[in-house]
Amino acid sequence: MPLDVLTPVAPRRRRRRYRAGRVTLILLFVLAAAGAGVWFGRREATAAQHPSAVAPRPKPPTPRTVPHSDPKSQPPPRLLYGTPLLGGTHVRVRAPAAILVDADTGRVLWAERPHQRRKIASLTKIMTATLALRAVPWARKITVARSVTRVPLVREGLRTGEHVRAWKLFYALLLFSGNDDANQLAISTAGSVHAFLRQMNDEARKLGLRDTHYTSPSGIRDRGNFSTPWDLAALTRYALRNPRFDRLVRTKLVHVRWSAPTNSKIYVNNNFLLHAYHGANGVKTGYTRASGWCLVASATRHGRRLIAVVLDSSNIYADARRLLNLGFSRS
Repeated sequence: MPLDVLTPVAPRRRRRRYRAGRVTLILLFVLAAAGAGVWFGRREATAAQHPSAVAPRPKPPTPRTVPHSDPKSQPPPRLLYGTPLLGGTHVRVRAPAAILVDADTGRVLWAERPHQRRKIASLTKIMTATLALRAVPWARKITVARSVTRVPLVREGLRTGEHVRAWKLFYALLLFSGNDDANQLAISTAGSVHAFLRQMNDEARKLGLRDTHYTSPSGIRDRGNFSTPWDLAALTRYALRNPRFDRLVRTKLVHVRWSAPTNSKIYVNNNFLLHAYHGANGVKTGYTRASGWCLVASATRHGRRLIAVVLDSSNIYADARRLLNLGFSRS
């Protein structure tokens, strides 16, 4: 009989139980390891989704905003400056308000009540020409509006519906000083006289003309239409930057072709100083009963240009001549 048959039954059962226990321990260890792996994996996944665990993304750079410039908020240009350089000099001037300035620098040389508001008559047309020259092409053919022919004197006699080149109206405006020309250029610029008046007063504010207000493009209406020697000199300095304005106001006489039956016209500059003062080259005369005689005069000698403004004078040319002589004598 074999020996293993004689082996006791109990030890064999113990060995089998021992092996089964080892296998169970191994299985439990494997299961525990697998469970731990799943737990840590879920924790990492949960942590990765938590906001505090996500690395902060760099914020895109905030675009720099450049503030838009508002034309109304822009400071006005400095067209005149300084206390009168020759203020202590006595000059016999009949005008109650007057000023003398250096046209090139804007330096005030002499002044008498420079900020006194006064009626200015056709000196208004300096602003009218400034705006119209900017907006109306020089060679544009303009059809004369019916309302233009009814404007009060002085007028050159434009006829309703006739076609006129703009440049002819500019010469008539600044040499002959036609009120109908002023109204027609106002309409051609802004569509209506009222719209043009808004432009005139807006431009005055932009230029810092604090004591200036307009109620007509021609100056024929005195009520509410006023300025000062200071503002007029400043406006003239600004207007003379336009070469066409400069050329117009220094023109003494011009022949213009016209449609039939007129055929031709001759415009003679009303500024007598252009014919009587050496170096005179502008700018504009004005007169109504309420304003009296007014003049903005300019002259150039030895490369230096001066502007003189005299308002409500009994002799505008004598006053302007004295002021211009004073300025040139001190150069």
